[in-house]
Amino acid sequence: MKLSISSLPFGKQDFKYHLDGKFFNEIEDSEVRSGSVDVALSVNHRQEGIYELDFVCNGVITIPCDRCLDDMDHIVDTSYQLTVKMGDTLDDSIDNVLVIPSSWRTLDLEPIVRDTVLLTIPMMHTHSPGECNEDMLGRLEEHTARGYESDEDFMEPPQQREIDDNTGDAIDPRWAALQQLVDNKNNKK
Repeated sequence: MKLSISSLPFGKQDFKYHLDGKFFNEIEDSEVRSGSVDVALSVNHRQEGIYELDFVCNGVITIPCDRCLDDMDHIVDTSYQLTVKMGDTLDDSIDNVLVIPSSWRTLDLEPIVRDTVLLTIPMMHTHSPGECNEDMLGRLEEHTARGYESDEDFMEPPQQREIDDNTGDAIDPRWAALQQLVDNKNNKK
């Protein structure tokens, strides 16, 4: 996916690309199993050596659910703006600005598009409640210290709570341990 940047005339040009399973399979260390994403690129060559690139990515990628490990679809609907400037050396130290050597005739769009799509994946990606593989959730429950009543319970960190005798409210175990230290200190006086 190369853009012949040196031959672009002044003004706005539009390009379309399609990312399929082959594109995603070539990404090393990616959890994307397959996908179909359309990329619309608008390039505005405003002045000599300065190009404004607007990427719009729409489609679906398949990634594993963090909870049950089954495939799940993740909707890709994102955009990204990048200003490309001709300069002496490659410099990408400024957000949304890429300086490329003026000797470059083409710009490889693949890493830019790849990162734009991959950054749409949330840190924790799970099926919607009730859509996880029930067999896998059952096996997970067998190997955990406590059971889960629902998908929402799975998301909560395990905590053992004491009940306050005066109010009947749950007490965070960390605060209960601190209170015990204070009580012990007061009892020694």
